[in-house]
Amino acid sequence: MNKTELLRSVPIFSDLNQNDINKISERMVSRTYDKGRVILLEEATGETFFVIAGGSVKVTRLSDDGREVILAILGEGDFFGEMSLLDGAGRSANVISLDNSEVLTLSRNDFLEILETYPKIAISLLEELTMRLRKSDQQIESLSLSNVEHRIGMTLVRLSEELGKIQNGKVRIVNFPFQQDIANMAGTSRETVSRTFTLFEEKGMIEKDGRTLAINDYSAFCRLFS
Repeated sequence: MNKTELLRSVPIFSDLNQNDINKISERMVSRTYDKGRVILLEEATGETFFVIAGGSVKVTRLSDDGREVILAILGEGDFFGEMSLLDGAGRSANVISLDNSEVLTLSRNDFLEILETYPKIAISLLEELTMRLRKSDQQIESLSLSNVEHRIGMTLVRLSEELGKIQNGKVRIVNFPFQQDIANMAGTSRETVSRTFTLFEEKGMIEKDGRTLAINDYSAFCRLFS
């Protein structure tokens, strides 16, 4: 997928005409990151906006006791790094490449100029930030009120929305995150995630094949865990 095709798939750019998409793509610079590389550090100065062109990343923070807490996992077409460009504060989280990844970047000056030039992008960005805030509220509620099985189920629903592809009612997630990453998202241990996945498989709710996970009846799964 070339730059303009990728930007067309990003929600905040999707309403622009092809000429405007071309102008923005010309300002973007491609960068690659090996698996496990830190792309952004929490509290570092923010000077760059990122769009994922390939691979996936995890957005993390460290808890008071030093544990990694995964806030989100982002894949192709997702973007990050916008918050500190808007308010001038340091980065709000770490971003780490989960796979060999490619990103397209915009400098802070270019990003802010584009927002001023294309009000549609600013409106779409506000909508996206609002949606992310709602998801964060749901995650906080899940971690504080739900039992472990329900938290892991909700985490699978989130990952399906962010990384999955649905066909005939079945969701398939390729390059599924490791169980420790799932544990860090759900606020539990890797061993508990392993036991819960085995339970879900025995019930016919999910299937695992290497790094691919499928949810067999996605609608029913969402009713149980949303």
